[in-house]
Amino acid sequence: MHPFSRLTPTRYIGAAVLCILAFVGLYLFFVRDETGQAIDQLAFNGAENGTTGAEVTRSLLDLIPSVMVAVGAIVSLVIAAVRRAWFPLVVGVGSALAATVTTQLLKNVFLTRPDLGVDGYVSNSFPSGHTTVAAASALIVFLVASPHTRWLAGTLGAAFAVAAGVSTLVSLWHRPSDVIAALLVVSFWGCVGGAVLTRAGGRQRARRTPTPAKVGLRLQSWIAVLAAVVTAVAVGIGATGAFGMTSAAPMAYLGSVTAIVAVGFALAITATRLFDRLP
Repeated sequence: MHPFSRLTPTRYIGAAVLCILAFVGLYLFFVRDETGQAIDQLAFNGAENGTTGAEVTRSLLDLIPSVMVAVGAIVSLVIAAVRRAWFPLVVGVGSALAATVTTQLLKNVFLTRPDLGVDGYVSNSFPSGHTTVAAASALIVFLVASPHTRWLAGTLGAAFAVAAGVSTLVSLWHRPSDVIAALLVVSFWGCVGGAVLTRAGGRQRARRTPTPAKVGLRLQSWIAVLAAVVTAVAVGIGATGAFGMTSAAPMAYLGSVTAIVAVGFALAITATRLFDRLP
């Protein structure tokens, strides 16, 4: 059997469509539906009732638009120069810019949040701009990284994007659904970038997944699974009123934080698998 296989954009187009469907479903339930709004607001109220870490998260958010993006740009340039991966760098920057512009247009122009009688601020904040910038910066590094180190770029990038997203919730800037929606916007444009790269990538040798990448995937999987379990437990406790809780807001808050972690690392796992043969 020939050791080379032709790269096609099919898998990236399919993944992009799934991102769109997930985004639309998220918007219709958490923004356009009363029950979804109530759940989202309950988690926001839980963040509002707690003050731990607020100063730290605000400091992180202040750094995202400037320092963190600059660091990501420098890392991307260094990797691109070493690997002579200028085309992936251009595609990565284009995807990141498209994601950032898309988020601003969706939030400020196209999407609205109807007043369905749910207590809380009524202005639309879906999706999160800060989370988009953080995830988009990580996307550039991921696309220019070598196949052997993409798992590491995906793991660190997911951690950074999740930290930024959780920080917006702790600082009372965004609701949980806003953060997850931003991750989906960046994921969509990452898939578009992958499709573009396949058209210029020619043939790629089919390789076995190297051991470090397997270890990285296991790490990502454990984080995603544990976070999902905590989310399920928190939702169950909050819904049933177990342990004599007087308010479900703290559990909703905890569940929303771990849900963001679970989604972020699930997307990292998918990206690592999706781009495993891309040169």
